[in-house]
Amino acid sequence: MQSQRFFGSPMLLSSSAVHGLSSTSEGIRIIKIIKCCAKTDVKNVFWSARKKQRVKLPTYEDGFRGNDYPICEFLNHPAGIETVLNINALESWELLGSNTYSCKLPRIQLLRFEVSPLIVLQVNPTNEDCTVELLSCKFEGSDIVEKQNEHFSASMKNHITWGTGASESFLNVDVSLKIHIEIYNQPFPLLPVSAIEVPGNIVMQALLDRFVPLLVQQLLQDYENWVLEQNTGVRPPSASISYAFGSARNSAAL
Repeated sequence: MQSQRFFGSPMLLSSSAVHGLSSTSEGIRIIKIIKCCAKTDVKNVFWSARKKQRVKLPTYEDGFRGNDYPICEFLNHPAGIETVLNINALESWELLGSNTYSCKLPRIQLLRFEVSPLIVLQVNPTNEDCTVELLSCKFEGSDIVEKQNEHFSASMKNHITWGTGASESFLNVDVSLKIHIEIYNQPFPLLPVSAIEVPGNIVMQALLDRFVPLLVQQLLQDYENWVLEQNTGVRPPSASISYAFGSARNSAAL
């Protein structure tokens, strides 16, 4: 076994490898060795956050007609779908198929780059619950940003349930978000993984801590407006709430 030095770094090579480097393909072999070593510089970073909230759920009844308006009917209505999609935070959205939607979010700062996330969500409302799941996510932006799509994956689930306790009805919202990213752009591979994961987790948790209460507030407000529309036939003016993705762009910068 012999020691060779490439770019100031010692490297142990077998005698057969040294002999190979003395051949006409020496340059190619050196490049392959350097590329192999470079792969160890890639950082696998995992970010995650979760936020739960439970609130009192109002009960709406029409005393004259004897109708009631359970929240499951609202969440199966287009108005309810728009609420759980959080369309106030989107630049654009469109229906792709049964319960599946393409949504474009405003530009955010991520690892010093400006990106436009494009996500596909599936909404599954039933009589017992409503689930919003992330099916895919990719970034639009510069060539560097779009190349990162090959090294990125994410999952998100928003599970909404409701029921009746000892004295009142309640609504539960449980949102979880997980992101895996391979980081190879300098100077991030030079940092320990914890130096990237810890602040990333803090930012993601702060985002959900801000987003979920606003989502619940908007959900209850839109639910009330929908009930009024069913009773009067007139849709009340929408008083949209500023949502986290749009208003927290700067706080999402790492």
